[in-house]
Amino acid sequence: MRVLLVEDDPELGRRLSERLQRAGIAVDCACNAEEARLWPDIEAMAAIILDLGLPDSDGLDLLRYWRAGAASLPILILTARGGWRDKVEGLNAGADDFLVKPVRFEELLARIHAMCRRHDGRAASALTAGDLSLDPVGKMVTLGDTALLLSRKEFNLLHHFLRRPHQIHSQAVLVELLYALDTERDHNAVEAHVSRLRRKIGKARIQTVRGMGYKFIP
Repeated sequence: MRVLLVEDDPELGRRLSERLQRAGIAVDCACNAEEARLWPDIEAMAAIILDLGLPDSDGLDLLRYWRAGAASLPILILTARGGWRDKVEGLNAGADDFLVKPVRFEELLARIHAMCRRHDGRAASALTAGDLSLDPVGKMVTLGDTALLLSRKEFNLLHHFLRRPHQIHSQAVLVELLYALDTERDHNAVEAHVSRLRRKIGKARIQTVRGMGYKFIP
């Protein structure tokens, strides 16, 4: 999972990014509304975490801009403005959820996962494919009755595949999934992560589509 964090406080942005990354979420950061408005691949994000008190614009204006442009990804407002009118205005402007700072990280993480599940049209937390099951909240993967030990990147790959079965996933898309924009990208490492994941869940479940990428077969 990859999210865009729009937050003008550099220290808060750094701390929150680090915790999200430790929870298995790749994070890209924008420190003002203009940077976020011009973000090149906004629909590639799984979600957006949006502060309202930005230095160059109100976050609500940015939210309305995205929704007017038919951006459909889930957006969570995380702000110090906690009045009921702020919440109503934020939700009416198109936010999927609203949290007031300070908030426990565990609640923020649970809200992100729940918001993404609603966006995907699923009420249940677990994603399944035959005897393979992934719990995005509990960070658990089981094959039959056996719990699998996956690295963070292997878990993110499997989560991505399970959400989009039978779809061809290019290496470029998987690189974007696994690495934030400000980190060094290793295209060869994607193949290695896929190979290790195959050995753990069954080679037949991930097919190579020559010249195009990979396809997950439930």
